[in-house]
Amino acid sequence: MDTIKRSLINEEFAFSGIVEAGDFVFLTFCVGNIGGSIEAQVNGALDDMNKRLETIGLTLDAVVQVNVMMRDPWNIPVMERVFKERFKERYPARKTISTEFAHRGGPDGLHVQIDAIAYKRK
Repeated sequence: MDTIKRSLINEEFAFSGIVEAGDFVFLTFCVGNIGGSIEAQVNGALDDMNKRLETIGLTLDAVVQVNVMMRDPWNIPVMERVFKERFKERYPARKTISTEFAHRGGPDGLHVQIDAIAYKRK
């Protein structure tokens, strides 16, 4: 395996936003539009993910797996509608998890967070 490359390192919370290991790229804590509607937050998380992927020459097309954390599982249909628009039938494998977020925004803040694995062809 090639060397492991870590970037977007957050020292305060002790994580790497992007880890490249061999042919795979791991992204964590993709969020956006915190405090907005569920649709806005899902789009914001995917925008954040895409922005990070672009820094290493990839797009959402490279995403092969996601873990979607949501405060309210009843909002899954909203997330699925956004995924249909954004991934256009190139859907990643997906796991959706209901969770409470310990976020500064409180109950009206963070409702969606997405982690992803992307495939980086050499």
